[in-house]
Amino acid sequence: MAIPPRVIHQRRATITALPLYYSGHLFKKHTGEKDFKKFYGELRGAALFLYEDVTQDTYTERLDLDQLKSMELNSPFSKTPPAPALFTFTTCTKEVKLKIDNADVGEEWRGYILTVVKKEVPNKLQLLPGQLLQLKEILAQEKKRMAVLGPNPPLPPRPAFLSPSSRTSSSSELQNQTDKSSQAMPSCFFRVSRQEAEQMLERNPEYGNIILRPSSRTNSYGLTMRQLTSSGPVMKNYRVTSLPNSEYIIELDSPVRVPSLNAVISFVLDKTEYRLQPYSPSEPYDTTLEKPMVPPSTTTSSKPKVVPKARVQPIVQRKNVPLPIPVKPDDSDYLIPEDDCPNQKNKPFDGELRKALLRRREVIYSANDSEAAYETNP
Repeated sequence: MAIPPRVIHQRRATITALPLYYSGHLFKKHTGEKDFKKFYGELRGAALFLYEDVTQDTYTERLDLDQLKSMELNSPFSKTPPAPALFTFTTCTKEVKLKIDNADVGEEWRGYILTVVKKEVPNKLQLLPGQLLQLKEILAQEKKRMAVLGPNPPLPPRPAFLSPSSRTSSSSELQNQTDKSSQAMPSCFFRVSRQEAEQMLERNPEYGNIILRPSSRTNSYGLTMRQLTSSGPVMKNYRVTSLPNSEYIIELDSPVRVPSLNAVISFVLDKTEYRLQPYSPSEPYDTTLEKPMVPPSTTTSSKPKVVPKARVQPIVQRKNVPLPIPVKPDDSDYLIPEDDCPNQKNKPFDGELRKALLRRREVIYSANDSEAAYETNP
């Protein structure tokens, strides 16, 4: 069952994400090819999308017209006799020839392309007033779209092999200078297999869509990309081959040669209009700011430091308490001489204590003898 044209148109609009300005059949060939190949072309935004037939929803080739340097009309406009219109598009990287069988249709193609590229309606066009009015409407729509998008990001540096032979010696020396940053590995390079790269892109689509990895073939790399389509995400893998002269070739239908691996990523970003981004895992970051503690020794203040005054508690003086009156010994207390206590064991006394006791005993004995003598005298 054939797919309705309305569904095909919706799928193309979803894949390209650009407004449709003009469409029709045309023939295309690259420089060096002998025969033209028939395509169905759509002018969406500032890009020309080529399809193999009307029923194809995914474009076969894309020509970025914002990089268009010149558009030459190889055959003069002529209605009689009818002759096809032949154009030559020259960009920074390639040269393409387009052929339209009908001269009137070719003039319309020329008017739409120049209006979108130069952002103005050309003066010298063999078109009717109604067709010129349509070009003005397309111009207003394109300017509005570009105002929303903002300025385009800078293009990658032009490879050295594309430099014309007429370039001066000073510019050639500048071109031959090697930038150290271009020789480094891209940030999206990971030493993983194809399956691991696809799993990384599938699990964390917010980290990016492009991974550069080693290839199973010697001296080559693999480029794994995850692209969103109307039918869902699609994984695509491309081969990048290393050359002996430190250059690389992106193996496409029309191989592209670039000077470094970083240029490979830049080329892909430019061709996808920066809708894809290199895979870069996010790193944790803090979301709050706290006031740090300042050590006391580092505090500085213009005010003089206030020293607290010492508080002395008064001493509470207590009244002198009179000493107790010594108790007068009772006269009835007598010392029993040691001689009168035969049962008491004699304890040895040495030193001054013994002498003091002997003197005291002599005094007592002498006092007793005096009282006895006094009592016996009449």
